[in-house]
Amino acid sequence: MKLAFGISPCPNDVWAFAGLLSGAVRIAGVELAFELEDIQDLNDSFRAGRLPIAKTSFLAALQSPRPLVVLRRGSALGFGVGPILVARRAAPPPSRAHVLLPGANTTAALLFRLYGAPASKLEQVVFSEILPRLAAGTADMGVCIHEGRFVYQRFGLELAQDLGEAWERDTGAPLPLGGIMADATLDPALVAACDDALAASLAWARQHPDAALALCRRHAQELDDEVLRRHIELYVNARTHDLGEEGRAALDALWSRAKACGLLDSQAPPLRIR
Repeated sequence: MKLAFGISPCPNDVWAFAGLLSGAVRIAGVELAFELEDIQDLNDSFRAGRLPIAKTSFLAALQSPRPLVVLRRGSALGFGVGPILVARRAAPPPSRAHVLLPGANTTAALLFRLYGAPASKLEQVVFSEILPRLAAGTADMGVCIHEGRFVYQRFGLELAQDLGEAWERDTGAPLPLGGIMADATLDPALVAACDDALAASLAWARQHPDAALALCRRHAQELDDEVLRRHIELYVNARTHDLGEEGRAALDALWSRAKACGLLDSQAPPLRIR
């Protein structure tokens, strides 16, 4: 059978899926058709039912009307992982600022709502547009995700607030950014096979780092190898290999805070991990 599988082109996703993308790791009887899209596009595609399994923001997963299950492997979750709010030098205060966000259903947007100061104008854009837009002066502030936290200074920008750090102070938990979601109607054996294949893919990347890095380089917005390595080291961690109990607690914290600020229906259940 053929299974459409959505992931982002970010280095941590490409690294985690390197074994599968290269063909070195396979699932017996299943052909994975990978689609690489921006995270907000993935959120929208999964919500609309176009992708049966995909990397999505955890906030988007909580808001999804489709029953789903979270795979144990493949998540981006940890301490010190951002996102960050950056600003042009001499930018106006947030109350008069034009702020760019990387998608309304991203965890980054939730963190800005929880911890950022109210802004006069919010605009949702593809994450890769944020730093160039700020450097060009067409907006004042932006919430950076992915490689942006490593390179924003190259664009002449300043750190205004570390939103991930605010989360850590508030909750004491690692920040859950996104994970692999599967439609709950998929065969549980197929979902388990995908989870196991992802574990094997991560192991392949560890054993073949040069080949995995080459795949990351092919897809990344930022091509500097040092930035790619720093990104992978930060976002691919023990919780990527298994969410574990710490990950479950972090997802529960995200669920409770999203409900408290009105981003979830009062009856929305917490996420279910496979």
